[in-house]
Amino acid sequence: MKKRFMVTAVCLLLAVVMLAGCTAAPAASSAPASQEPAETSEAPAETSEAPAETSEAPAASDNGAIVSDSSNVSLDDYTPAKKEYNFYLTYKLVHPWWDAVGLGLEEAQKQYADKGITINYEYTAPVTPDATDQVSRLEQAAGRNFDVIGVDVNDIKIVTPTINNLIDQGVKVMTFSSSDATKEDGCKRIAYVGNTHNKQDGADLAEILAEKIDYKGQVAALGGTIGAPCHEDRIAGFKEVMEKYPDIEVVEIQYDNDQVEQALTYAEGFLQKYPDLKGIFCNNMGNPIGAAQAVLDAGKKDDIVIVGMDHDKRALEYLRDGVISALGVQDCFKMGFDTIQTAIKIADGLEPGDAYPEQTQEKTTIIYPEGAQHLLDMLYPES
Repeated sequence: MKKRFMVTAVCLLLAVVMLAGCTAAPAASSAPASQEPAETSEAPAETSEAPAETSEAPAASDNGAIVSDSSNVSLDDYTPAKKEYNFYLTYKLVHPWWDAVGLGLEEAQKQYADKGITINYEYTAPVTPDATDQVSRLEQAAGRNFDVIGVDVNDIKIVTPTINNLIDQGVKVMTFSSSDATKEDGCKRIAYVGNTHNKQDGADLAEILAEKIDYKGQVAALGGTIGAPCHEDRIAGFKEVMEKYPDIEVVEIQYDNDQVEQALTYAEGFLQKYPDLKGIFCNNMGNPIGAAQAVLDAGKKDDIVIVGMDHDKRALEYLRDGVISALGVQDCFKMGFDTIQTAIKIADGLEPGDAYPEQTQEKTTIIYPEGAQHLLDMLYPES
């Protein structure tokens, strides 16, 4: 049976990353349900039934980027219709990226508690990405009387039919954080809070890579998880940019399934197979670390350009040291905070429109080596 525990400030250490990238220790959870969830092979789900104490992470500006935290976010003017809400939120996999989203959820919970509104939520995911597992979680949650179910879509084709089925049954379903399934995808979900510009993020990083290799040479890419919308969109943006430059050859794309070790193995393979390789494009929080380690081990720090996503401490250190050239950092904290606000309005029966948008857009900011130490000092002060 899944263990449950209160969300603690320990998450902050791993996920303070709340800046602008797509992955957490297990989730925050409060099941108001009529039954316990079935056993799953996952890390314990965090339970949050009362406002949990948190440590404030510093807000800061780096190259114009604002980092959200408890000191610079506040609830909007909407007055909830009830005094208590119960939400179920499931995401792609247990990973530090979603810890930062969880901190935003926790802060919203705390601010609502100050207004006399109780927010209970279950925030949970498998240890490795599994769309079939996600479908099972959604189906189980549908029978547990949550006010709203939220899902960070693992695979549009696999998960969308389940979302639509739940909506048809009268279950209120939204999407959040890194990956949406839109109406254009045939999904009936009510609203989305998160990154709406993953393809552009991929294109922006690809342009940086192209410029740094003088628009010529061989490049490879690490693509994260097959079917994950955010990862596929970033790869699509990367490909479109590379196609603009006839002297750049994309020699290989490998999918590392959000695993640093797998990314390292693939990157080592790139270096062995393509001795003239000039760059590696990375599209999630883990694969820039694997790519950077492979490049360092091969003694090619000055020969290969790496770009990637998000705020992992090791990635920021590699950025500071010049092994990585740029990272796109997402505002995870704000994603979590806005998810709770939107879920309340959905629970109260409001449709997207004046009360909240169908898609709440959150920012991504490109960070370069000169900004890395500042972020390390801010996000990981113990180091």
